[in-house]
Amino acid sequence: MDVKEQKVSVFERKEEAGLAAGKAIESCILNLLKTKEEIRMIFAAAPSQNDTLAYLCNSAKIPWNRIIAFNMDEYIGLPKNSKQSFSTYLQENLFSKVDFKEVNLITPSNGENEELLRISNKLKGQEIDAVVLGIGQNGHIAFNDPPVADFNDPLTIKVVQLDEVCKQQQVNDNCFSSIDLVPSRALTLTIPTIMRAKHLFCIVSGKNKAEAVKHTFAGKLTVEWPSSILPLHDSCNFFFDKSAYAFMD
Repeated sequence: MDVKEQKVSVFERKEEAGLAAGKAIESCILNLLKTKEEIRMIFAAAPSQNDTLAYLCNSAKIPWNRIIAFNMDEYIGLPKNSKQSFSTYLQENLFSKVDFKEVNLITPSNGENEELLRISNKLKGQEIDAVVLGIGQNGHIAFNDPPVADFNDPLTIKVVQLDEVCKQQQVNDNCFSSIDLVPSRALTLTIPTIMRAKHLFCIVSGKNKAEAVKHTFAGKLTVEWPSSILPLHDSCNFFFDKSAYAFMD
């Protein structure tokens, strides 16, 4: 496994990790826009992203009107504008607060096949400049859980079944009151789509993520822990709080 040189930063508190990630992303955006008229970015939606998105929203330096944005995944079957929707989260925490050039939200209610085609056409053949992501408790990237993760996936976006660990995480994160309420299916960008981005910024916090972080850096590439592919990326910057990095000391 040809692991690239990675930048791993560990902080006492998750707020510090999120702030550091926000500053790094801001710097990356400004550097990219020195040579490009516009850039494309993909954003994850999760509580682990709160502090990073808050910093980015308050940045006085970023020209958001030169950025085209995408979300990473979305549940199938939630009512429109549901508070658990990832689109709703990103609208409330980012997209409604700054003036992007274009925002492309995965919207399964428009029709699954229609969304697969629309988002695929928006991303296929286009350069992805940066992805802001996390790691799931089961090591998932976006909604590429171990049973459906494919490091050589030919698709840009696909329909997936969520595994039980993933669904329980949504309850642990206080997104749903019980596992029975968590949708069983979702649309997600595939692992190759995420990995072809120029820059990845991975923010992870909480002791419940410690095992996934350990397997991310274990040196064994395996779909049993999809995040194990991240160290192979040429430019993946990791930001952990101390509890998420507990097994690495």
